[in-house]
Amino acid sequence: MSKIILKNDTGFLQGFLADRNWLQEGESLIGTEIPGDGNMNFTLRLITDQRTVIIKQSRDHIEKYPAVPAPTDRALREAEFYELIATCRSLRQKMPKLLGVDRKNHVLLLEDLGDESDYSSLYREGEQIATKEIKELANFLSTLHLNFHRETSPNRIRNTAMRKLNHQHIFILPYQKENGFDLDSVLPGLSDASMDVKTDSKISTSIKELGEIYLRDGDHLLHGDFFPGSWLNTKGGIRIIDPEFCFFGPAEFETGVTLAHLKMADQTHAIQKQWVEMYMKHAPLEKELCEKFAAVEVIRRLIGLAQLPLDINLEKRIELLENAREILAA
Repeated sequence: MSKIILKNDTGFLQGFLADRNWLQEGESLIGTEIPGDGNMNFTLRLITDQRTVIIKQSRDHIEKYPAVPAPTDRALREAEFYELIATCRSLRQKMPKLLGVDRKNHVLLLEDLGDESDYSSLYREGEQIATKEIKELANFLSTLHLNFHRETSPNRIRNTAMRKLNHQHIFILPYQKENGFDLDSVLPGLSDASMDVKTDSKISTSIKELGEIYLRDGDHLLHGDFFPGSWLNTKGGIRIIDPEFCFFGPAEFETGVTLAHLKMADQTHAIQKQWVEMYMKHAPLEKELCEKFAAVEVIRRLIGLAQLPLDINLEKRIELLENAREILAA
């Protein structure tokens, strides 16, 4: 029997939920909404006469870019992440509850954390993250890394296929001269600026080594995509979503990604320093490796396919690219 492909149709979804016993007694689906600007999966908010929930299906492509293939079973890796962290109360409270899994059709039913915005607003000019929010994020991440180690975890999530996909977009494609990305459509002049990175032979060895570290199984459970688009700003504080890139890897990759986004969001050097220091209050970190992973993330976000809603001008982007090259060449 072939895989069921979800569609935004109330009658169809009512039957799908009923077939899996995912509806409460007497519950009826009355509407749907698209929750946020998700890139990877088919995702809907389902509105019933009793509650709202989130349904998510992973398909054989990236939802935002249908021509880009992606591992079909990535939703199952996300489910495994939720199942693992369910044993840790402080982490569990920061994430949506997993309400149902359809493994055959790669569908998740999740608690709806509300119609809240993510932290993408940080990319707007003048927006600053508060120290208490940096602390909250650092506490979450250090708790995750310390509590789930590959030697003691009942499930060592490898997520190899998703890592290979991410590896291409982080460590390979941004450095190719002809990769099909029209950077001038993002910002005029960006294509020319990218050539300084693509032709810099001094950073190629560092990029290759970092990519190999990323692909190797590591010690700590990582969220895998810990950036402002995965943080929700709710009345109860920050909540974390979308761990579909999760795997056991180096803590420096995860902390470096977050550091990179603080840089691209033009947060102050004091805030960037706070992020690293607050994490290190609870967990060890190789700061140099963290900085190198941050540099790679800056480059891939500025000249790769996965663009961000940045307010920074071309001059600032060139400055960030130059700084990233210096770190990688050191």
